[in-house]
Amino acid sequence: MELKKTAAAGTMESGDILITIEPRTEGGVTLELSSSVLQQYGRQIEAVIRETLAGLEIPHAAVRAVDKGALDCTVRARVSAAACRAAERENETWEAK
Repeated sequence: MELKKTAAAGTMESGDILITIEPRTEGGVTLELSSSVLQQYGRQIEAVIRETLAGLEIPHAAVRAVDKGALDCTVRARVSAAACRAAERENETWEAK
């Protein structure tokens, strides 16, 4: 998936995560994560974000994530939504694989 613009998904509400994705042409994925549970779950949140981007075939991106206690499924959904918005994809088919 080719990212064309900066996009975001999510909120700052409790139990959610705000994901902002910016396109990059090289340098892999950079990730800036802030979370109220960073010490306990920071590695897991980062792994879910990176795995989701890899599954979407996004090799280069700058990601900022502000977590408010989101579950893994919410993190995946927000990363996917932000990526589709950044790629300017419409009518995306959302289904489990």
